[in-house]
Amino acid sequence: MAMLQVRDMDNRLYDTIRYSAKRANRSISQQVITILQEYFSSPVSKPKNAVDEFLKLSGSWDDERSAEEIIDDINSSRVNSSRFEVERRINCKN
Repeated sequence: MAMLQVRDMDNRLYDTIRYSAKRANRSISQQVITILQEYFSSPVSKPKNAVDEFLKLSGSWDDERSAEEIIDDINSSRVNSSRFEVERRINCKN
């Protein structure tokens, strides 16, 4: 059976693994093996190119309305709230 020794591991990472192992009722070694097995058995996904993903959105926000109609719609959907009235009064007194 192969052996693996890890040096200079960050204490936070070690504590996280230790806590995870305790929750799963495993030893730290068993937990590391489980983590590695799960990681390497998961399907490899190709990293997405951010530019390509952004360009896919092109045209998805098209609207038949004019800019003025969109602005009117936004303004009409706003609701007055007294949520910050108390803060305004307090700030005005100071």
